[in-house]
Amino acid sequence: MSLKQKITDDMKAAMRAGDVRQRDTIRLLQAAIKQKEIDGHRELDDTAIITVIEKMLKQRRDSVQQYEAAQRHDLATVEKEEMNILSVYMPRGLSEEEIDKLVIEAISIADAKGMQDMGKVMTILKPNISGRADMGKVSAIVKTKIAG
Repeated sequence: MSLKQKITDDMKAAMRAGDVRQRDTIRLLQAAIKQKEIDGHRELDDTAIITVIEKMLKQRRDSVQQYEAAQRHDLATVEKEEMNILSVYMPRGLSEEEIDKLVIEAISIADAKGMQDMGKVMTILKPNISGRADMGKVSAIVKTKIAG
């Protein structure tokens, strides 16, 4: 079953169950997917949908930080609940060892000699890691491996 179909099925289930938070969060996700499809004039595959979900999760992480800094724990709680709902659609995360192995492999494929080759390494890594690891952390690992 495609990710898009799973999202649609979960939407129907949330509506039947009367779960307002899940229904509304999935509606936001479906709207973001539809907007991306309209903008790109094509139907999104699972990888592209995961990218949309990653963006939504990042927005919510940023919002949680801002709400907690402003002592708005009620709003932070809502964002955390939405993050939990969206996280269900993300693929299994990679362990530190798996990330290290993929980074070392990408560095050898790109024949990276220094920081100027970081873009090549990240281009090789992105399809394998996207949605399965925080790209900011992966970028930091690549920097340390290339520099050292």
